[in-house]
Amino acid sequence: MTLLLSLCLYVLLPFGVFSLRNVPPDVCEAASELNPQTLRPDQITVLINGYSESRIPLLRMIAASYSASPLVSSVLVLWGNPSTPPQTLSDLAHNLSQSSFGTATISLIRQHSNSLNNRFLPRSSIETQAVLICDDDVEVDPKSFEFAFQIWRSNTDRLIGFFVRSHDLDLLSKKWIYTVHPNKYSIVLTKFMILKSQYLFEYSCKGGSIMSEMRRTVDRMQNCEDILMNFVVADKENIGPILVGATRVRDWGDARNDADDRRIGLKGGGVKAVGLSSRRSEHRKRRGDCIREFHKVLGRMPLRYSYGKVVNSVGEQGLCMKGGKLVLCDKFE
Repeated sequence: MTLLLSLCLYVLLPFGVFSLRNVPPDVCEAASELNPQTLRPDQITVLINGYSESRIPLLRMIAASYSASPLVSSVLVLWGNPSTPPQTLSDLAHNLSQSSFGTATISLIRQHSNSLNNRFLPRSSIETQAVLICDDDVEVDPKSFEFAFQIWRSNTDRLIGFFVRSHDLDLLSKKWIYTVHPNKYSIVLTKFMILKSQYLFEYSCKGGSIMSEMRRTVDRMQNCEDILMNFVVADKENIGPILVGATRVRDWGDARNDADDRRIGLKGGGVKAVGLSSRRSEHRKRRGDCIREFHKVLGRMPLRYSYGKVVNSVGEQGLCMKGGKLVLCDKFE
């Protein structure tokens, strides 16, 4: 039976390799801790979380886009819906291989459970110093992706991302809350999160009973794995994350979407309906509960605020009158 669970189904095509396989049974063996000396610094491994069958057309497009980048070593699609029929995954495997236009390996991994903690399992197939954790409904343009990776390479101990939130202390209730601030942040979301590969081992395999209890909170809440990773990194490095500016990032799962887009075979409303953020008030309350629980178990608040955004170009800030309109002066030089 163990042998059967370890078997891999490979489909070889001119544009790379696709595989459908299972997670190794013991990811926390000593050998699973990635050695930075043996990992590539110039490429990144992309881990895309997949769950909803309605998002498969979008997932295919996003996976193909990442596989086409020369910066990507491999793409791992982590399928977390245990009820998905095997035939559906087999079809997805075939379609992903047809969608690949790069040389990066694309692997579909069926998770053993729907635990969100599985997003951060260390994997022996990771051969890069950096990993990108991302959702199946966030479309990032290549230049923004390349810029974010460039910023990570100069800040390898920090979390890098396009989507940020904040913790705060509600003075009236004297409780930690989950919120959004206009001028500071302390949490990078897993919509798009670049981090050091070794942090996967820190999250999944270290921390003893304290981390075990906090990972159980993630399972109980079915939420907050990104907040816990921010706790782990901030506690280890005593520094906040970095928000990176993007040229064009489309969040298909945002509840504010209201338009159909048939070019990839889906409707925008169908995508947002399955996202956690579509239940906004409940979602924010549960994430505040997570912050309070993590703080209680850990016994301290490690999250650190960061300020500002890193952008890929700095233009002149002065305004000039052109054609009766105020515009940036350097646009007409």
